[in-house]
Amino acid sequence: MTKLQLTPHTQAQALLDFIDVSPSPWHAVKTIETQLATFQFQRLYETDTWQLETGGRYYVVRGDSSIIVFVHGQKAVAETGFKIIGAHTDSPSLRIKPNPTTVTAALERLNVEIYGGAILATFADRELSFAGRVSYQTEHGELNHELVNFSQPLLRLPNLAIHLNRGVNEEGLKFQKQNELSLILANVSEQLPALQFMTLLQSQLPNAAKILAWDLNVFDTQKGSFWGANNEFFANGQIDNLASCHAALRALLDESVLQNDSTLVCALFDHEEVGSESHCGASGSFLTDTLRRISDATSENSQDFSRAMAHSFIISADMAHAFHPNFPNAYDGQHNVHVNQGVVIKVNVNQRYTSDGVSEAMFMQWCEQANVPYQLYSHRNDLPCGSTIGSMVSSKLGVKSVDVGNPMWAMHSCRESAGVFDHSAMIQVMKQFFQN
Repeated sequence: MTKLQLTPHTQAQALLDFIDVSPSPWHAVKTIETQLATFQFQRLYETDTWQLETGGRYYVVRGDSSIIVFVHGQKAVAETGFKIIGAHTDSPSLRIKPNPTTVTAALERLNVEIYGGAILATFADRELSFAGRVSYQTEHGELNHELVNFSQPLLRLPNLAIHLNRGVNEEGLKFQKQNELSLILANVSEQLPALQFMTLLQSQLPNAAKILAWDLNVFDTQKGSFWGANNEFFANGQIDNLASCHAALRALLDESVLQNDSTLVCALFDHEEVGSESHCGASGSFLTDTLRRISDATSENSQDFSRAMAHSFIISADMAHAFHPNFPNAYDGQHNVHVNQGVVIKVNVNQRYTSDGVSEAMFMQWCEQANVPYQLYSHRNDLPCGSTIGSMVSSKLGVKSVDVGNPMWAMHSCRESAGVFDHSAMIQVMKQFFQN
């Protein structure tokens, strides 16, 4: 994330690189920490007393998979409020269960649990592996936690041949969730008698005397890539929602933005895909606790936090459903949004998205100031509408918010697609928001 990466394609390549080294929410936070170090951000710990300096650059991590990054503004937050961009670090996937291994027909298979609303069929016939966080005991009885990442293809969910599933093209590819999702890892035979899962973990954890527990995410090992006649599209896993995380950070980590009167915040949460009800999710206290501590560190007036909230604004950034010409009946035809035609303002009067007429107009103005095109999305009335972190964060804090995102295809697939020029546009409008 340097000033040299200015064109839409270099910005999109930086996103693909970011995703490729972040195969789990825990890795995403670690990647972000590495990038923050380049800009001299200081890590704060929730167990410590915070001493904040005007203009200081800080971040705090909760649960290893949620991170809040902030730049302490030149002016008091009671006067300027907080400028907040929120997004989420997790994506729908498969997670490895606590009792992982099943041996059937001389095949070692891993038992998985479905995390979020993944399109299960897209995991079939792909070169999969796993990554995440492992907790273990050292030989001295100490409890440690480390990240592991097996970048080589280790797992596979082979499809059933059409000869044995004659209706697959008419009825669709379906997996019985309990019995048909186990992932093949290894042969077990006289020549290869050991169960490989624990052996693999041990190979990346040389200090582990006893492996106790893990949070392991299954991911597609294929690297991100451009596609299209003019390389105008890109594909990867976890675009929803690491693309929004990357855009927010890219907008913040610019020296022209970092020197600011207002306090700027990027709040990136885990567990959005499963409802955010966790100690480190957006529905928890993480953001409220952090903002209150920032206010308390620089104010002696008990009303200043409420005053700061009244001045604040949240951009809730998640991805949006791009129009797919093969399936026109899935959309409200008056509100189709298109790849590479601008950022999307998402509207739902039932408050699944937080945008209202005022916050929409404010975001439109920032787009115009940044010379960025925008589009308006509204869901079909006869289909359930998804949601994101905006409504829960906005309601907890009492802060005006808008829900936005970039158009994409195949949301929640193992392999998603989006537009090169939209990612660049989102970075620009987020930068405009921070600088206003």
